[in-house]
Amino acid sequence: MPVKIKRIYEDAVKEDGVRVLVDRVWPRGMAKEDAKLDHWMKEVGPSNELRKWFGHDPDKYEEFKKKYKEELANGDQQEEMEKLKKITKDNDKKLTLLFSAKDEKYNQASVLKEILDHQ
Repeated sequence: MPVKIKRIYEDAVKEDGVRVLVDRVWPRGMAKEDAKLDHWMKEVGPSNELRKWFGHDPDKYEEFKKKYKEELANGDQQEEMEKLKKITKDNDKKLTLLFSAKDEKYNQASVLKEILDHQ
């Protein structure tokens, strides 16, 4: 079963499994009690510099993905990424990565899903 991704603004459903928010910044307009999170792993998100540079520009996505994977392997996010991998494995990939970006294809959750699906 592959890891799922969805916008945090969508309703929580039982099929989500473990719900993990992977944004560094709390989503605008979302009350904490409405998020129904199991984990908020803000430290696994891209650095502020990378996030601002990317700006969810589809033309920059491949370069963003490369730089983000480098941060996950060697940067401050490395420890949090290991925790996320363990949560994923412990729950047999019954996990949904939540993000707030409007673009459902070009975002950090897509990069994390790709990594977690291949572990």
